[in-house]
Amino acid sequence: MTVAVSPASVQIADSTIAPALDIRHLTVRYREIEAISDVSATIAVGEHIAIIGPNGAGKSTLLKAIAGLQPIATGEIRWFGNTQAEPNTIAYVPQRLQVDWRFPVSVSDVVLMGRVGRIGLFRRPSAHDRLLVQRALERVGLAAFANRQIGQLSGGQQQRVFLARALAQEARLLLMDEPLVGLDIPSQDEIFRALASLRSERVTVLTALHDLQQASRYFDRVMLLNRRLIAFAPAREAFTAMNLVATYGGHLHLTSSGDSILTIADSCCDSSQMTHHD
Repeated sequence: MTVAVSPASVQIADSTIAPALDIRHLTVRYREIEAISDVSATIAVGEHIAIIGPNGAGKSTLLKAIAGLQPIATGEIRWFGNTQAEPNTIAYVPQRLQVDWRFPVSVSDVVLMGRVGRIGLFRRPSAHDRLLVQRALERVGLAAFANRQIGQLSGGQQQRVFLARALAQEARLLLMDEPLVGLDIPSQDEIFRALASLRSERVTVLTALHDLQQASRYFDRVMLLNRRLIAFAPAREAFTAMNLVATYGGHLHLTSSGDSILTIADSCCDSSQMTHHD
C-alpha cells in the first residue's frame, strides 16, 4: 500500500479556549492486563483526529474511556476544561458489529434518540426536535429513508444513521470506532463529507481507522497507538518508518518514494507471502 503523506490542515488552537480533550497519563486495565498505558494528548476544539493502530492496540478502549464507558485505572481526562463531561457533550458511534440491526425501529426513531438527553426520557419531542432530526438526515443524505426499518439499510447507510443521531444530539465531541469497516468507497466518501461539514461548527472528531491514506487526507493529526502512544502529529510527521514499525511490529517493511511510504507486511510463517497491511 502506498501512503501519500500530504500536508495536513492542522487546526490552530486558541490559547484562551480550553482544549476539547486533555488526556493525562491515561492507563486502562482489563483485570491485570493494560489495554492502554500512560497515554497523554491534548486535542483542540474543532480538531479532527485519526487513531491508527493494529487490532488490539487499544483504539476502542481509548474511545470508550473518553466517552465515559470504560473505567480508568490511572490518569485523568478533562473535557472542555472540566473533570466531568457535560451531558450530551459526547456522541459515541460504536463498531457496527456491536449493534443489533434486527431491532424493529425506524431510521428517524434512531436519530431521534440523539435528542433524548435534551428533551428527557418521557417527554414528547417538540417540532424543533423533529426538525433537527430531519436536517440531520438531510446532511447525511438519508432523508428519503426516514421511515425505513434500520435493518433494511446497507452498511454504509446504517453508519450514516448513527452519524445523523450524533448531529441531532448537537454533540461537541464525536467519537467513531472504525466506522468504515466493510463499507464500499461511495459509502466511505459519504461519511467523510458529513464529517467535513462539522468543521464549520467546531465539532471535535476522533475516529479509529485502519487506512493510512485516509488518515493523511482527511484528518488534522494522527495518533499512532499500540497500547502506548507512539506518535501524535500531522501525518507527514507521524508516518515515519520508525513510528510505523513501532506501531505495527517487526513484520512491517517500509520503503520511501518521494512523499509516499510503501508498507508491506509479510507472514510470520512464510516469508514468500506478502500482503498489504494498513
